[in-house]
Amino acid sequence: MFAAESYTSRHYIAIIAMACICVLLGGPSYAAGAESLIIAGATYYEPGVSGPGWAWTDADHLELNGFSGEAIGADGDLVVTLTGQNSVTESHAPDADITLCGMEVWGNLTLRGTGTLTATGSQCGIHVSQALVVDGCTVDARADGADISDEAVAGVIAGDMAVRGGGRVVASGAGSGAGVSAYGVYLQDAGLGEGAAGCRLSVDASWLDATGADGGVACAGGSLVSARFVAPAGGAFGAGGVVDASGAMAPHVVIEPEGATAPAGVLMFTKKWSE
Repeated sequence: MFAAESYTSRHYIAIIAMACICVLLGGPSYAAGAESLIIAGATYYEPGVSGPGWAWTDADHLELNGFSGEAIGADGDLVVTLTGQNSVTESHAPDADITLCGMEVWGNLTLRGTGTLTATGSQCGIHVSQALVVDGCTVDARADGADISDEAVAGVIAGDMAVRGGGRVVASGAGSGAGVSAYGVYLQDAGLGEGAAGCRLSVDASWLDATGADGGVACAGGSLVSARFVAPAGGAFGAGGVVDASGAMAPHVVIEPEGATAPAGVLMFTKKWSE
């Protein structure tokens, strides 16, 4: 749908292979949560493990409480409960499975809780192959485009994205490499077949601040519930993303709840929610 394709890895190939095996065996298979978890530089295949600031309590549930470390990845659906301030940064180890983003989930990802998460990477802060839900927590996802070329760079790369429950999201992407397209939020079809995400953004009584030179939000469409565009003026969902009153892609998109008064500062964020 978009001009630039984004982030491929060995995980995508593995998922497609698993799907083919399921068909050959006579029917679909639905995984209950993540089949593996990469965290703190190690890979785990069974829940019930923990470390400083984290606990993988069951297949589909990870708890973060003051975690600060290298990238987190999961093969399958994952719910992450946030307590306190947490941060993840892409791994620079040459043999790491996750090398371009702070958090990578090959399935659906829900971020919830009372805490915060800062995710940074060169191509994306957070990558989700299907739907990302931010429910009530605060998320700061950023990508700097370092050593990236001929790709899309974004704070968040996902299929669908929903921000609800008073959640707050800042997402930004930048890059100067050849052929780089930079977005705050970049929603794309991961090509996973039936049930795949639909490249749509929904914001329900929550906040979103997305910035990228080629578009704050790239998506196929979206909806606002008890929320409104603060920027751009006359903002709307166009065929390729959020556009301004002239129909041009808006490089900065700010959405806030109806009737909300923007605070002077929001937790760890340095930018205001409205300008």
